[in-house]
Amino acid sequence: MDYFKFQAPTQIVFGKNAEAQTGQLCHKYGAHKVLVHFGGGSAVKSGLLDRICDSLKQAGLEYVLLGGVVPNPLLSKVREGVELCRKENVDFILAVGGGSVIDSAKAISYGLTNPGDVWDYYLRKKEITACAPLGAVLTIAAAGSEMSNSSVITNEDGLLKRGLNTDYCYCKFAVLDPQLTYTLPAYQTASGCTDIMVHTLERYFTTPKAQALHLTDSIAEALLRGVMRSAKIALKNPEDYDARAEIMWSGTLSHNGTTGDRDFGDWACHQLEHELSGIFGVAHGAGLAAIWGSWARYVCRENIARFAQLAVNVFALPYNYRDPETTALEGIAAMESFFRHIGMPTDIHTLIGKELTDEQIEELAYKCSFMGTRTIGQFKVLNQQDMAAIYRMAK
Repeated sequence: MDYFKFQAPTQIVFGKNAEAQTGQLCHKYGAHKVLVHFGGGSAVKSGLLDRICDSLKQAGLEYVLLGGVVPNPLLSKVREGVELCRKENVDFILAVGGGSVIDSAKAISYGLTNPGDVWDYYLRKKEITACAPLGAVLTIAAAGSEMSNSSVITNEDGLLKRGLNTDYCYCKFAVLDPQLTYTLPAYQTASGCTDIMVHTLERYFTTPKAQALHLTDSIAEALLRGVMRSAKIALKNPEDYDARAEIMWSGTLSHNGTTGDRDFGDWACHQLEHELSGIFGVAHGAGLAAIWGSWARYVCRENIARFAQLAVNVFALPYNYRDPETTALEGIAAMESFFRHIGMPTDIHTLIGKELTDEQIEELAYKCSFMGTRTIGQFKVLNQQDMAAIYRMAK
């Protein structure tokens, strides 16, 4: 506890039919004209979009609509949103969807308030100095973007997927109604639960020199156990409110700093996965499941005790005092077994339906290293050659 940062300025409204309060919340945070940003047809078919628009009308707010956000949200849609907001004098962005929609909304909010092309900020060529106010109605429990300071956008030109973290992009509010997740396909539910878990694992595996805090570890381990339990229930009974509620709240807590300061986290798995989903368009959580076990085996000897602790406290495996590495490896295998149990891939071949070529492995590592200009990870710092080795292990 020598030093850490924690900021959670987002108001959460959680519960059944909470989306009815959306218009009041937008008004509370100064909205006059709202961009309602959403994904595909599910928000329309379910009637959610109509309910949101009625709520805005009742609050006396004008609005314009922009749908079409896809998984791994695209820069072209962000640019379209910025242009529409300027044309319509929009002053508040409302995301109705999951992490992809929220990330796209954050990027639009950046583009609306900072000069030049928004992509320059994701490339770190320019520094963000402002962000238009935004809120979210969450429909997918996964990314945690509703209460985090991060967003990730894919540029179709070169298939580059880049993230941007700033304290400007926190949502003013987030509406969380677990009922909105009832109709998610099983694969998407499982992928979301995996994303939640890996957000926590990225913070759990800090630099080996960092002094672990028992309280934070206990929260993280309880969250992992809870998501694993609730994922199994929700996959059997998609309308189990309690399971869906625990998953949804866990997704928010996993990425808002409660389970650890992201600055001390590893994040290598996320960086490795970004290139997979940027090139192959796979679901983010599924990509994380495909890469996590190979990353874990590659780095675990940096701090065997940390992986052994995960095995004991999350999977209730016995601690082998004579050979802690055995316990650590058993814990990694148990995590992969859980991923497979809920229908997630644990290798890239299963993820994309074909084996990576050597050329693709080198391309992935090259892009992940930002063309040879950066390393990733803190538990073990990885260079471009390390990245290629992990992709090769996972292929």
